[in-house]
Amino acid sequence: MSQSSTEIVIRNFENRDMPLLGKLYQSVIAKENAIFWWVGDEDNWSNVYCAFEDGKMIAKGQVSIINVVPPGRSKENNHSIYVNLKTIPERENDIVLLDSVYQYLFIRANQLKETLPKEYGTMLCVGNDSAETANNQFFMQKGYLHLNSLYGMNRDLNEPIPEIKLQEDLQFSHWKMETFDEERDYLDVDAEIWPDTPIGLNRLSENKNHKLWTSMVIRQSDVIVGGLMTWQETEHGVIEDVFVREPWRQRGIAKFLLTQGLKYLKVNQLQSASLMVLTTNKSALSLYESVGFYADKEEIRYFINLN
Repeated sequence: MSQSSTEIVIRNFENRDMPLLGKLYQSVIAKENAIFWWVGDEDNWSNVYCAFEDGKMIAKGQVSIINVVPPGRSKENNHSIYVNLKTIPERENDIVLLDSVYQYLFIRANQLKETLPKEYGTMLCVGNDSAETANNQFFMQKGYLHLNSLYGMNRDLNEPIPEIKLQEDLQFSHWKMETFDEERDYLDVDAEIWPDTPIGLNRLSENKNHKLWTSMVIRQSDVIVGGLMTWQETEHGVIEDVFVREPWRQRGIAKFLLTQGLKYLKVNQLQSASLMVLTTNKSALSLYESVGFYADKEEIRYFINLN
């Protein structure tokens, strides 16, 4: 463990810190497939804490509400708040530095917890690439337990995209969800598909603010039967929330949606697309591989209860 004898200042991120943030980001991602959150818009900076030493940003932590359980769900479900904590590579084993920033994140996480519906518990979670061994070890020493593991999958959009036909009784469309009622309809279906990790209105709104965001849905008459979201993140495309409701599975709907998402990203001049999938979800892995995705990294997630 290395420690510094100079004073470390920890405070919320400010606009003047942007050049230092860029240097920290480049140093972190140069070493490994580190998961580094960007700071977002100014209204999010109250959730971002930076550590400075001798005029250099040496660490940054963030906290964010990721999943909010909607009313009426099982009491066994939990809201989830995630943290992201990174240091410059030469300080990744500096437990004093990591712990100093973590304390700010933990306090902020508990403040955010108080804004969530009280009838459900709250998990505080972290997700790191499997290669970030020092960071993972730090959280395990804090008492965090393994939650799940996910493969990060990529797809070269310059490779041919399969042509899939949709059955005639099904209708495909882009869905902008421009009204509150439309958002509520989507969130109801989302909570049905993922009762343990519903996306919630806040994260839906965050997704909709991404560049090139669109939702694609399949309907039978007026009933939503499947969908996905896609958008641009930095220089590549992201596909998320791929779902097909139980009665309509095994009809090629998910594969059709995926190919439409890939075509949309390619038309918008992006070169690659990515998505995440649980390592235990063998059917989804097979589906994604069938349209050209391949696994190239693994994210491990850990949690503690804030109850």
